[in-house]
Formats: sequence, C-alpha cells, structure tokens
Amino acid sequence: MAILVTGGAGFIGANFILEWLGNDLPAIVNIDKLTYAGNIDNLATVAEHADYTFVHGDIADGELVSQILTQHQPSAIINFAAESHVDRSIHGASEFIQTNVVGTLNLLEKTREYWLGLDANEQQRFRFLHVSTDEVYGSLHTDDPAFTESHPYQPNSPYSASKAASDHLVRAYFHTHGLPVLTTNCSNNYGPYQFPEKLIPLVIHNALQGQPLPIYGDGQQIRDWLFVTDHCSAIRCVLEAGEPGEVYNIGGLNEKTNLQVVNTVCDLLDELEPRADGKSYGRQIEFVKDRPGHDRRYAIDASKIETELGWTPRESFESGMLKTVQWYLDNAKWVDRVTSGDYRSWVARHYA
Repeated sequence: MAILVTGGAGFIGANFILEWLGNDLPAIVNIDKLTYAGNIDNLATVAEHADYTFVHGDIADGELVSQILTQHQPSAIINFAAESHVDRSIHGASEFIQTNVVGTLNLLEKTREYWLGLDANEQQRFRFLHVSTDEVYGSLHTDDPAFTESHPYQPNSPYSASKAASDHLVRAYFHTHGLPVLTTNCSNNYGPYQFPEKLIPLVIHNALQGQPLPIYGDGQQIRDWLFVTDHCSAIRCVLEAGEPGEVYNIGGLNEKTNLQVVNTVCDLLDELEPRADGKSYGRQIEFVKDRPGHDRRYAIDASKIETELGWTPRESFESGMLKTVQWYLDNAKWVDRVTSGDYRSWVARHYA
C-alpha cells in the first residue's frame, strides 16, 4: 500500500520523498499546494519514478483529499504541509491559520472517515504522522532544561500558535475518535532545498551576492540544529515503531547561537568559495533590529526517541554544515530559480 505525504514539495517533505524512494520503500503520493516555498523542481529527479505520484492541491480541499484517499488507499499519512516562517506570520497570520489549522483539521476529518472504512487489520496498521515544531513549547532561558514531550505549550508567534493548534487537534482525534496518530516536534532543520528566507540559505545566498548578512538583535538567540536527512530518518523510525497517541521530540543535539551559525557559514565559504578580494565573508555581517517576540532559546531533549525507538542523529553540526554549504554552491541554478523578483522584494522590505 502507498503512503500519502502532504506538503512534499517543500524543504523537509521533498528531502523525505527523495530519501524514501531511494530506499526501495512503498509508493508515495504527494499532495502539495505549491505556494512560494513549495517547489516542484525539488523533486525533478523522481518526477517519472514508477512509485511516485504528484497531486497539485490543497489539504483544505475536502473533496480532493477524499478522492486521493479513496483512489490510492494509503496505509499511512505524513503531514508536512504547513506555512512555517515566523517572520511571514508576523506580517500576516491568516494564511498560517488556513493551512496549519483549517487544513490540518480537514485532513484529520477526511482521514477519520477513510480509516473507519478500512477492515480491522488495515485500521490496526494505519498511521497518521503529524510533523510539528519545537516552537510550540515557547522560549527557554540559558540554563533551563531542554524541552521534553511533557513541556507545556507556550507559543509566542502566530506561526507557533497555529502549529500548537494543529498539534492539539491531532491529539484530540486520537483521544476522541481513536485515530492512530503520531506527532513529532523537531528543532531547526537545515540542508539541501531549503528556501532562502531561512537563516542558513539566506546567509549563503547573500554572502555570494556581496549583500549584507542580517542578524537579528545581538545574534545570541540559541537553536538546536538538525540536519534534514537525520530528521527524515527519525520520521521513518517513528512511523515504523512509534506508539499511537505518543509525541516524539527530534533534535540534532547541536545548540548554537545564530551568530555562531553565521560565522560557521562564513568560514566554510572562505574555504570553499573565497571572495575575490581575499577578505572574509564575515565582513558582510550586519546586526539588524530584532524581530517582535523573538524567542531566546530552543533546546530539544531527544532522549525519548533514542531510548524507546533507538534513533540518534548521524550528522554532526560540522559535517551537516559542510554538506549544506557545498550543496548550495553546487546548485546555483536552483537558487537562481527560487530567488525571483518576489523573493528579492520581500527580503528588501523585511530587512530594511
């Protein structure tokens, strides 16, 4: 039986599909709305794969979701579909509510209807895996213990509030309807195919273009950094062996300040693609006004997924960053295509 992936043309979803199809696993059906961050080019290498089907559509379209479920009879659904950029949610939250809350609710309801029509064995095997974020937990002080799965939800941005709402809906469909759901809350992802509004690809792109490298506030905000293929392997692990109704935190075990991350990118570019004048890319760093409500620190306690399911990340921060920077250097045409006029206008307006 196939699995259904939502939002599979985005950064994490695309990496998941590429990894999945590269491991000779069951067929994948991918539904994606193809908003600005959903890029069909991300999946060009598997577009003609016999085990891959793409559907252009919105998870908030109940009729379409029902048609896909009836036609393809998936044994699992992995919900990557989300508006995910905090900065954009600050400028306008409505799209985040529509996709992350309304879309997830519609997906859950249509999935419940489909699941009830399966026979007992198929119901037992079926899984709905909801991919979420550590940002639902709020912000930590420097000496606070890392987020565990029992940490209270304290979202501080419209984005994280919309993801928190979707997490609660997923939990409710398990406790109320018995739908066999799984939830994962991950830390900051990085790696190939990430849209260059996020910190690491933004810095790589700006550095190579001779543009300023904007850092919010003092640059001491701390995040745990997770290489995207490690995240994908964790999701496969949870899908295979996770306990329905449970939540699993996924982290890279790499707490770094934003300034440390930017300096690492600059050091790698200095080595791999030196500036023509021989000076460091670090000279392009500029500190800009901090964004409203900026969380100070996120940190993931991933001991549950390690202890219960045996998963740990394979990439160190150093190895993951080297792979990431090299990928962007090797894929300049991909970057050129996604950094259109609309992208440039948004960056200029936001970081003015």
